[in-house]
Amino acid sequence: MRLSHLAYGGDYNPEQWPEAVWEEDVRLMQEAGVNLVSLGIFAWAKLEPRPGEYDFAWLDRVMELLHAGGIAVDLATATASPPPWLSHQYPESLPVTADGVQLWPGGRQHYCPSSTAYRAAAQRLVRKLAERYRDHPALVLWHIGNEYACHVSECFCDESARAFRNWLKKRYGSLDALNAAWGTAFWSQQYSDWEEILPPRKAPTYPNPGQQLDWRRFSSDALLECFDLERSILREITPAIPATTNFLTNFKPLNCWTWAAHEDIVSLDSYPDPADPLAHIDAALNYDLARSLKGGQSWLLMEQAPSQVNWRAQNLVKRPGQMRLWSHQAVARGAEGVLFFQWRASRAGVEKFHSGMVPHAGAGSRTWREVVALGRELRKIDAVLSTQVQADVAILIDWESWWALELDSKPSQAVRLLDQVRSYYEPLYRRNITVDFVAPDADLSSYRLALVPNLYLVRDQTARTLEHFVTSGGIVVMSFFSGIVNEFEHIRLGGYPAPFCNLLGLRITEFAPYALDQQNVIITDAGQHFPCTLWSDVIDLEGAEALAQYGDDWYANRPALTRHRVGRGEAYYLGTRPNEAGMDWLLNRACQAASVEPAAIVPTGVEAVLRQTADTRLLYLLNHGATAATIALGAPCTDLLTDRRHIDSLTLESQAVAVLSS
Repeated sequence: MRLSHLAYGGDYNPEQWPEAVWEEDVRLMQEAGVNLVSLGIFAWAKLEPRPGEYDFAWLDRVMELLHAGGIAVDLATATASPPPWLSHQYPESLPVTADGVQLWPGGRQHYCPSSTAYRAAAQRLVRKLAERYRDHPALVLWHIGNEYACHVSECFCDESARAFRNWLKKRYGSLDALNAAWGTAFWSQQYSDWEEILPPRKAPTYPNPGQQLDWRRFSSDALLECFDLERSILREITPAIPATTNFLTNFKPLNCWTWAAHEDIVSLDSYPDPADPLAHIDAALNYDLARSLKGGQSWLLMEQAPSQVNWRAQNLVKRPGQMRLWSHQAVARGAEGVLFFQWRASRAGVEKFHSGMVPHAGAGSRTWREVVALGRELRKIDAVLSTQVQADVAILIDWESWWALELDSKPSQAVRLLDQVRSYYEPLYRRNITVDFVAPDADLSSYRLALVPNLYLVRDQTARTLEHFVTSGGIVVMSFFSGIVNEFEHIRLGGYPAPFCNLLGLRITEFAPYALDQQNVIITDAGQHFPCTLWSDVIDLEGAEALAQYGDDWYANRPALTRHRVGRGEAYYLGTRPNEAGMDWLLNRACQAASVEPAAIVPTGVEAVLRQTADTRLLYLLNHGATAATIALGAPCTDLLTDRRHIDSLTLESQAVAVLSS
């Protein structure tokens, strides 16, 4: 983005304020060390107040003010929220829910992703913006849309139905192929004409699972088409300016692996809940995922709250120091900038109680003082921009498998992908073992340990990739209900998990989901007992060895955890979900087998992340604990934030941060 420092700033909405405030905004931005703002995200109605009538004069003045103040611009295409005139003129552009309810203007994102009227109007606006600001020196980044699918991830209207049918024709080529893929021989669903096919609208009972899975693929692709239509115009007119759009955390509707390949920079909105004592762990997981989406490339924290948000039932403030701590956590895990929603807290509208960098109380507030201090502090750590986060452990996550897993009519609706991912991630986080996330078609050769919390849907190539990784010397750990169906959501026959039976050295002919209040116990080969819940696979060994067995129920003494040596590597299989202590025991054992080491040995509650290049080593330390922690140092280090030299140890107060250069 042509920035010489870490990006710092936030969403700037000058259209909400009289022009008299704009010069004060720039002065305060300079005081806070702001060097980047996102501009015009919800300004479509201001930029095009009537169809075909554009007003850029006000935006010209804002762009000039920002440039004169040394502040770069992430310029939005403004297409995230259409103006009222669009739906008034084209009511068919409004989205429709699965049960036929039309959604109306009055909020935001009130458009059908497949609407030709919406797409045409958006493209006209984007072309006007690109042509006007193509050479503006403040422009360093394009911000396409905003939080795609946040409110409308799918539309079931007739125009969407036509687009879905076209998508299916390209995917399958013939009705025979589609009928085979969807298994339409079941329940008399065979199609004889393309026009018979509809989105999975509200039906008397479960819709066809193949249809539902393809609908999720289509819905993600339909929104990506909207992104690409705008991106192609920007690439044509401003080829040197990168483009992004901001993802949400833990976000299921968009296949982020596919989307990230279309972005120049991955950006993320993150709103950890101050009421949740484990919020920083989930934030770390999402930051690692954001970094992984483009193979370790730096990403941008596009939005976070300076203090509280407005949309939870109870909106707690961030305590003193917490905003600083959580901001540094993003930088530690690969962010090349920290931005907020928003610059100045609004005085009207739905988000008027959402905190801003400039609160309603103005520059006399605690939040403002912390914003200024953080902006100045980030200028001290330019060295992080040349470093990268490196990991020896990969967690495989597949959006299509996620969608298929959580469709209805499963052995247990309690099996949820993110719960499974977190059960693997959290013990590693607590041990300060850095993790990358990988797509199912990723090259695993740079990793020592690959974790598969759940891969319900698996393609043949993915199965071959995992087997090659193990035979070449890697360690794999896989959990239950993996390898069950192919990409069409058809059962892989021959015993579960059919594509992995040889790799794992076992076969499962039956699984036993638990009642919500049910639990069992696993007993390890060393005699430890760990409670387990949710699920049990009834495992028959076919070459693997049992490392733990069930303690209770009719399958007591049967294997619960197995290991199979294949080639130069090992494949572990976990047939249940142990408690956190059990997962920690298992993952510690796997890490030892794979020779995986933590970033640093530190007290409980301290997060350690290593950023490095061939000749630079920076250790980020963040104390999330309630008390001070003393960290032993292997060698003298300098804290870049304080310029203080530490010889043998460092004491880190609660909520404190250090960036150590050795």
